[in-house]
Amino acid sequence: MNREQGLQLLEQSRAIAIVRGIEQQHISAVAGALFAGGISVMEVTLNTPGAADMITELQANYADKMFIGAGTVLDIADAKLALDAGASFFVTPNTDEEVIRFAVEHNIPIYPGAMTPTEVVKAWKAGATAVKLFPTGSLGLTYFKDVQGPLSHIPMLAVGGVKTDNIADYFAAGCYGFGVGGSLFNKEDITNGRYDSVTKETFKLTACIQACLNK
Repeated sequence: MNREQGLQLLEQSRAIAIVRGIEQQHISAVAGALFAGGISVMEVTLNTPGAADMITELQANYADKMFIGAGTVLDIADAKLALDAGASFFVTPNTDEEVIRFAVEHNIPIYPGAMTPTEVVKAWKAGATAVKLFPTGSLGLTYFKDVQGPLSHIPMLAVGGVKTDNIADYFAAGCYGFGVGGSLFNKEDITNGRYDSVTKETFKLTACIQACLNK
């Protein structure tokens, strides 16, 4: 999937599934379950054992219908690892301008993490595709609104603490999209091959997002 197609998928779904700590034997089935529930954009965090191999596997199996990226890209070494694995986009928890410039140079969309207004602006000026306000769960909706006030020209993702009961509030505050992880994945179910639980939780999320977008 090319860059423009992937960005269009995110524009449609407004959600990135954050896959962390899933064993490689389950990764393709989990991707299929996410897709069945309506999410076509997913990141595998690089602090997951075997993450690079998982990204390569997912690109082999789902590149025609899913946008597969690497998360927790902390530095240039991680960025190069992710690029070599075939990641179509990068997500970081921090603002590292060198990593952002590397992504821009390689035409890779990047969603860097930022907490302060200074970091948000630095990330945007360095070439971020959108900025991930992180950790949203700790900072809260009021903080998100306060940052969006003077920086509404910068598309921001809310990551951390995102739930179906607060998505509408974040949209109202100007949020562009969401990164969602733990709430989608019951690891006991996944270990036992009950991937339908992922589809069920994903569908709840995507239905909520689409309801907000269609208002």
